[in-house]
Amino acid sequence: MKIRKLMILVFAMGLGVLLAACGGNDEEGSSRKEDKAINLAYVEWDSEIASTHVIGKVLEDLGYDVTLTPLDNAVMWEAVAKGEADASVAAWLPVTHGAQYEEYKDDIVDLGENLTGAKIGLVVPSYMEDVNSIEDLSKHANMQITGIESGAGVMQATERALQEYANLKGWELVPSSSGAMAVALGEAIKKNEEIIVTGWTPHWKFAKYELKYLDDPKGVFGGEESIHTFVRKGLEKEMPEAYQVLDNFYWTTKDMESVMLDISDGMSPEEAASKWVEENAEKVAEWTAGIE
Repeated sequence: MKIRKLMILVFAMGLGVLLAACGGNDEEGSSRKEDKAINLAYVEWDSEIASTHVIGKVLEDLGYDVTLTPLDNAVMWEAVAKGEADASVAAWLPVTHGAQYEEYKDDIVDLGENLTGAKIGLVVPSYMEDVNSIEDLSKHANMQITGIESGAGVMQATERALQEYANLKGWELVPSSSGAMAVALGEAIKKNEEIIVTGWTPHWKFAKYELKYLDDPKGVFGGEESIHTFVRKGLEKEMPEAYQVLDNFYWTTKDMESVMLDISDGMSPEEAASKWVEENAEKVAEWTAGIE
């Protein structure tokens, strides 16, 4: 009887230890969940809306409390450099965000390319058959170029083009927004009118319309661009799993444009991102390999 009572006592003590351990794990899990709040900054271009919502959805599915914060070009870089935001997948290099990279490169961690084959330049509808180079422009489109937000790299490059190309003397670069530029392009195409816009790839407009880049013999717009991921210092130590996903994040122009096109056709960014994540489970599994 004494042995039986002793066994019951040992069992009860063991069960108590087990329950205490489980309770401790719950508290630890809650702590980890609280620590899994992450803020992704991005510039509010169609391409970056797509990529940021996709990577945000992947992190959300892993249990992160994700905040997506649209910011101006320079502010996006400053926010990550100061630790006010944790990361961004929206760095266009070497031209578009070249100035911001030079200013903040010592205060951020560059995780490298998440997309290659990007490009910026002047874009026209394909039906403008007599224009194939910037040097071909004369009195086209009332000597106006429809731009996006002032301060964007493609706008700065276009300002340089107005100085470099003698045939663009007297031309005007009209700033607007990426959305307003796309609307103006669509309206012009409906009417078969001439229009020159500041353009970049990837962008859904190339999937929706027949467009072409104008040759840039002076190389003002640079060559091929790539989009990079950058994070704040200390993120790898504090959120290693999120860091891994961000470091592994890589997709194609076709991937990005499919999300952008869904958004332009009426889906919310959240819906379009969820659709892409669901349809590309194998690719997402490569980003999240080893994370449960």
